[in-house]
Amino acid sequence: MSQIKIHRVEGSVMPVNSYLVESKSGVVVIDGMLTLTDARAARRALDQLGKPVLGGIVTHAHPDHYAGFAELLRGLDVPLFATAAVAQAIQRDDAIKNAIVGPMIGEEWPQQRVFPDHEVTPGTDIVLGDVRFEVEDAGGAESPADSLWRLDERTLFVGDLVYSGMHAYLADGYAAEWLSYLGKLAQSIPADSTLYVGHGAPGGVGLLMAQKRYVSTFVAAVERSLMRPESERTAAVVAEMKQLLPTDALAFLMELSVEPFAAKLLRG
Repeated sequence: MSQIKIHRVEGSVMPVNSYLVESKSGVVVIDGMLTLTDARAARRALDQLGKPVLGGIVTHAHPDHYAGFAELLRGLDVPLFATAAVAQAIQRDDAIKNAIVGPMIGEEWPQQRVFPDHEVTPGTDIVLGDVRFEVEDAGGAESPADSLWRLDERTLFVGDLVYSGMHAYLADGYAAEWLSYLGKLAQSIPADSTLYVGHGAPGGVGLLMAQKRYVSTFVAAVERSLMRPESERTAAVVAEMKQLLPTDALAFLMELSVEPFAAKLLRG
């Protein structure tokens, strides 16, 4: 790790992270932003490093982590890696995301999007130049398909399995699975690990417990409000989550999650 530098690029249109993992032989890009502006900012940071781009990695199946890759890597012949589950979920759902997210962000939405073209088997390593990653399949958690990428046992790229100081998206409905995975991860990683998260500043293992508390609080808040009218339910859940985490950072993602999650619970 002494020869490796990790550069965090945070989006200005949406606070989502792209990481540039720099080694002697080149750079690996982890996650590709949502918007054109943020993808171009990541590309400028990449160009400033002045090294070959060895590959890109997509941690999970949400567009704020893959949609900008075509712009970020424009003109470069670069392999894009993901687990089969992540790659398949992206290809399956991209048309839906295009119809929903595209109108939300307008001209910032990348009309050209690229998908992972190299599938990595969970539990195996990939070597890009002089950098080695081990990938772990996290299943459905924050998204329909999540993964974790280890640079070493203490350096983990967790995508949106963990947020840092920001509200979270739970509309895909895998809260129980998410909590289960976080619990297993907390028991298996060294206490001095660093988590490179999809949103917010990287941090230590305390972020795992904070994320568990957040997901559990959201689930309980929705359950308590199930019999309310929709407008009252959303307001009640948002108020409770703002008490737990008094920030507006990505609060719209949490707010958008209330009704889809409630619908899942009501379906049983």
